[in-house]
Amino acid sequence: MIHGSIVAIVSPMHADGTLDFDGLRKLVDWHIAEGTNGIVIVGTTGESPTVDFDEHIELVRVTVEQAAGRVPVIAGTGANATREAVELAKAARKVGANAQLSVVPYYNKPTQEGLFQHFKAVSEAEDLPLYLYNVPGRTVADLQNATVLRLAELPGIVGLKDATGDLVRHVELLRQLPKGKEFGLYSGNDDSALAYMLMGGTGVISVTANVAPRAMSEMCAAAREGNIARARAINDKLFDLHTKLFVESNPAPTKWALHRMGHIGTGIRLPLVQLSEGARPVVEAALFSAGVL
Repeated sequence: MIHGSIVAIVSPMHADGTLDFDGLRKLVDWHIAEGTNGIVIVGTTGESPTVDFDEHIELVRVTVEQAAGRVPVIAGTGANATREAVELAKAARKVGANAQLSVVPYYNKPTQEGLFQHFKAVSEAEDLPLYLYNVPGRTVADLQNATVLRLAELPGIVGLKDATGDLVRHVELLRQLPKGKEFGLYSGNDDSALAYMLMGGTGVISVTANVAPRAMSEMCAAAREGNIARARAINDKLFDLHTKLFVESNPAPTKWALHRMGHIGTGIRLPLVQLSEGARPVVEAALFSAGVL
């Protein structure tokens, strides 16, 4: 079980779109020094839809190697074909990932039974702890609480990243989990992460942590300790980042912010493009507001 702030890390790229592994290694070291509690590599923020299989696994391998056991590394392994998700899980396990984050299959709109069978097959194919990832705003298909509860009974499935933003649903799920069941519940939305944690969540898988890793880690720690005043104060300072890093499609604003901070180059892959000129002052103002510039 990983508590606190887990960064959904970007995949640094050169201006021509090739992967910048030196840049990735530097980001990993920076995150660890700043107190990030875990790293998700090749998730949505890592541009998983635009990397091929070999690139995908090399990103995981380099992250695992650079982290060197200092923090857990969770590999994004989601796919809308179950066989592909299984192959990604096997490859991630082979290069040393500590766990996997598997998104609800997108575009093909499976039923709840199809979702159950998909995640069951992935979890049983490889001995790599599996975190479910529900983000219906991107996938259309929505992993319902009843299905999560069924999946939580399987030994290889250990948690959920919930990007619905529905706090009532979160509390209902928490109340229905078997007492004593160790099952991680992570907000997938930075803007509601504090509320999610104060209502029983384990942590956050965060975009904001890309640019403010120490503050996100400290906010989560304060929430876990019950220091609500401190957690709220940190969250208030970060709130513009929580919202303005989504002024255009993720991860374009985050990658521009990291470039503005001097951490990475400008590369991003089509169909995403660099943050527009008009949106840059908006993101820059949020960086100053959060105190990271």
